[in-house]
Amino acid sequence: MQIRPAAPADLGAVRDIYAHHVLHGLASFEEEPPSREEIARRHQDVVGRGLPWLVAEFGDAIAGYGYCAPYRTRSAYRYSLEDSVYVRHDMHGRGIGTALLAELIGRCEVLGYRQLIAVIGDSAHAASIKLHAAAGFLRVGTLRSSGLKFGRWVDSVIMQRPLGAGDGTLP
Repeated sequence: MQIRPAAPADLGAVRDIYAHHVLHGLASFEEEPPSREEIARRHQDVVGRGLPWLVAEFGDAIAGYGYCAPYRTRSAYRYSLEDSVYVRHDMHGRGIGTALLAELIGRCEVLGYRQLIAVIGDSAHAASIKLHAAAGFLRVGTLRSSGLKFGRWVDSVIMQRPLGAGDGTLP
């Protein structure tokens, strides 16, 4: 497996991975998959900010992707990021999510960010919660019934991990 920055040629595969999660899972609260053009716009927004958007190649296929984006837009949040990691539905259990998240953490620490926040769709999403916990995230809250998807209420789990010095010093 190789983890590398996503290239424009990868975005079709990225869109397909994400579309599957949108249509069949609760990791995303989107209900309609975005177009390839919208994925390209989102990718450009992230990399244009100097933030990482990575893909995992497994063999000759894009097996997953992950990126970090600003947690919120207000200036006081400028040292906090939110991660997103998605693995192709038929490639789970191979360490792809673990490798992507570890690389994202390292890159964001080098960039000087101090907090990484995960907003996990569905409190029953054990794999994502376990992935984040193994990477040093702590569960800091649950927003009960914050989304409605597939005809049912869905929680959001909030997990947080310090980056670098975290809140131990001012930037």
